[in-house]
Amino acid sequence: MRYKDNYADMILVDGISLLCNDLQVEPDDIVMLVLSWHMKAATMCEFSKQEFFTGLQALGVDSVGKLREKIPLMRAELKDEYKFREIYNFAFGWAKEKGQKSLALDTAIGMWQLLFAEKNWPLVDHWCQFLQAKHNKAISRDTWSQLLEFLEDN
Repeated sequence: MRYKDNYADMILVDGISLLCNDLQVEPDDIVMLVLSWHMKAATMCEFSKQEFFTGLQALGVDSVGKLREKIPLMRAELKDEYKFREIYNFAFGWAKEKGQKSLALDTAIGMWQLLFAEKNWPLVDHWCQFLQAKHNKAISRDTWSQLLEFLEDN
């Protein structure tokens, strides 16, 4: 497997970077989050061999070229309210450090900016500034989930 780390049966940061080059997307492109959601990846910036192949199978592709052709579909999934909610909820567990219950504030802010850029939520920057000024600690799963609930109710 072209992307596999030499010392582990995993695709790690260098392999993800190579995959991004082959897919012609930046590593911080939201499509990589959607791809990770399809692969049910446990951790940001890594795929197990099983996650990778199961995800490709779920997407119905057997080559990187065919995966590249799925990118517009993955972007479109963000417009679907149900799938966006699933991707949003997935992002919390995917982005947090292994063994942690909460999401580091800077990571949460980065994820919110990435996710809500898709939704054009005008208050995302104000929310993030408020958290940095007043909260300044890790984000719990409840806070993560309740923000989306709040936005959907308004």
